[in-house]
Amino acid sequence: MATRIPPPDETPSGVSYYEWRWGRDEQRRPGLPWIGIFLVVFGGLLLLEQALPQYRGLGNIAILAAGIASLIAWAFRRGTIALYAGAFLTALAAPGTYEAATGTNLGAGWGTLCFGLAFLFIAVVRAVRGGGWGWQLMWGSVLALLGAAEILQPDISGIAFPLIVVAIGVLLLVGSRNRR
Repeated sequence: MATRIPPPDETPSGVSYYEWRWGRDEQRRPGLPWIGIFLVVFGGLLLLEQALPQYRGLGNIAILAAGIASLIAWAFRRGTIALYAGAFLTALAAPGTYEAATGTNLGAGWGTLCFGLAFLFIAVVRAVRGGGWGWQLMWGSVLALLGAAEILQPDISGIAFPLIVVAIGVLLLVGSRNRR
């Protein structure tokens, strides 16, 4: 909608201009409609559930839909909260959704691995944006290694965490000694 500003002879300053405004709707709803993204993703996953009747993990579907919707919103807006929410919600729902879809039990370690991959994804995003690797790289590596150890060698997974903790401690000590 265009608003007419009076000509120079009608204004005390002698300046005239035209202004274009969109109205109150734009001020109330800036950016992407999150609920729309969520509904599209959630509806698509519900259709997938209808196509594959064994796919009954509705709770996981809702969490996965929220995670994917957050990642889509992050792709458009580049907001930190959307990145973390999308990565973590998707990591939380991925193993259960796969188990429900295939009817198999993945076993231990997959949730830990998915959270490790989520942290690594965030670390890569930070690095690409020029923010450095950050603490997300360390925790992502630890969780991914723990998850992989639990999946590949369940019998040694009990000692994997203490070994990783010791290795991180040694790296921190060596790093602080080299800085001096």
